[in-house]
Parts: sequence; structure tokens; C-alpha cells
Amino acid sequence: MSDTFMAREVAEIPTRVADILRLNAPEAARIGAVLRRCDPQLVITVARGSSDHAATYLKYAYEILTGVPVASVGPSVASVYGAPLRLPRSLSLSISQSGQSPDILAMAQAAAAAGAQTVALTNHPDAPLGRASDFCLPLHCGTEQSVAATKTFVNSVVAGLALLVEWADDDGLRAALARLPDACAQALAQDWSALSNRLVRAPALYVLGRGPGYAIASEMALKFKETSAIHAEAYSAAEVLHGPAAIVERGFPVLGLVCEDAARTGFLQTATRLAGQGADVFITDRAEGATFLPAAAPLHPLLDPLLRVVSFYVFIEALARRRGLEPDTPRHLRKVTETI
Repeated sequence: MSDTFMAREVAEIPTRVADILRLNAPEAARIGAVLRRCDPQLVITVARGSSDHAATYLKYAYEILTGVPVASVGPSVASVYGAPLRLPRSLSLSISQSGQSPDILAMAQAAAAAGAQTVALTNHPDAPLGRASDFCLPLHCGTEQSVAATKTFVNSVVAGLALLVEWADDDGLRAALARLPDACAQALAQDWSALSNRLVRAPALYVLGRGPGYAIASEMALKFKETSAIHAEAYSAAEVLHGPAAIVERGFPVLGLVCEDAARTGFLQTATRLAGQGADVFITDRAEGATFLPAAAPLHPLLDPLLRVVSFYVFIEALARRRGLEPDTPRHLRKVTETI
């Protein structure tokens, strides 16, 4: 095991997931009861960077489980343009590791003024975002010293899913969440060295997902850029065939995050097609012409993509070092980015 901050923080994920599920349970139940009474007809998310990928994950989960549409609202609508919003019977979900970014805070305040119930997910509940929101679910991650967010990303998703369970009162997802810490430990042990060997000198790749897996593909693409200086682009496994596949030729690397859900059959067909074009396809399943990447055992369709990113974090920290880079301190980046 590497001694970087990033490696140590990734190794903490199972413990941190167990902590957040235990410590946030009473507050998540309280907020869930409020949401059942208010019956929101719209959810908006407010976030940037890895937090926005967590918000995209929650978008799919909330829409699938509740049928309520979820939209990402650009923070600059409030912070730069000062546009008034209309959000009756709405839930505003703001996600920020630091809870300090002025634009995220401005949008949360604007959502409250527009009539929304506001919930903050942050690792620093005493920061301005937590204080300005109706409710706050702390991430309980402790200090995260690596610039690249890992445990805070995972716990942002877990916090949002724990709230969803209480709102929707879904026993299947509730039971699966209780098993998530052990599943995360299993995910840490998966060996993706075959992909590392292919990408040690690669300049670019595609990362594909569907549903919540698309959010994970976006998170992975960001981590490829910031830790390993690889130009990665994330696409839906359906959308990639509507243009981006045109540049896929012999030797072009593609990573596909296949899960056992309703999108699996079509995803495998896409992987086989890209392999047929000559791409070096790596997927967390088996398809003709593709290289298999091991994955943690299936847990729940709304949790399995999250397990993929836990395995990925182990892989990407090691890949960054193989490429001669320092994963804790990516070039031109800092831990807290305050935008307006």
C-alpha cells in the first residue's frame, strides 16, 4: 500500500461509510419525514467538481426511486446573474466538501428565498453553507488532505442515498446500505492492474457509464485528468455511439462501468461494437473482445456504481505514481476552490 495521503484516505472509505450511516441516521430520518409531508415536486442540486458528480449520481437515484425530476442549477444563476428563482414545493440539495464556496452558498440562499426546503451535504457543517441551510447532513470524513476528493465523494453520495431511503421509505435500498461498508472493503481489493498496464503511457481515453454509472464515469474522467494527466472524456454508453465513437480506432482505450441493472444488455452491445472497431476495451463484465476488470459482488443497482469508484480510486492513485506524478498535489490545483 502506498503511503500517499490519497492512498490512506481511500483505505478509510469502508470505515467512513459506516460512520456516516450510523451518525446521520436520526437526522436523515427527521428530514425524510419532513419531505414526506411536503411532498416535493422538484429537486434541484447545487454543486461543482466532484460534488457535482455526486449530485448527478443522486439525480438518477432520486428520479428512479421517487419519480420526482431532479435538475442541476448553475450556481452562477444566483451568484453572478442574480436571477430570482421560483421553487415552491421543491427540495434544494447543495453539496460542498468545504461548505465555503461563495457561489454554492449564494444559490442555496436563493433557493431558500424562492421557497425550497434546503439541505446541505458538507464535511464542515459549521461552515457557511451548513449554517445557511434548513438541514445539514455532515459527511463525517475527518480531514481530507489529498487535493483529489475520494472519501468525501463517496460519503456525499452515501449521505444523499441515506436521505433518499428515508424519503422513499425503501426497505431494499435501506438493507443494501447497511451492507455497504463491507462491500466497500471488498471493492478496495479488486485488481485493475491490466488497465494500469495499458494506460501507463496513454494520452487519452473514454470512460463509459449508464444511469448512476454515468456520474461515476464523470468522476473517473476528472480523476484521470487531475491525478494522472490523461485526457479522459466521460460519456453515456448510449451517447458515445452518437458521434464520439467516430474517433475510436485501433488501440484507443475505453473503460466501461457495466453493472447488473436494466442497462447491462445494451451496454455490453456497445462494448462489443467498440472492440470491433479496434478499441482496447476494459469493462467490469465480460464481452467479446473486451478485457475483464474484476468488481465487488453486486449489492444493489443504485449502489453498485459507487463500488466501482472505490476500486477505481485504488487503481488511479497507483497509476499516477507509475506515470511519475504526485497524486496528493496535482498541478495547478488546490484543495478548496472558491468560485463566484
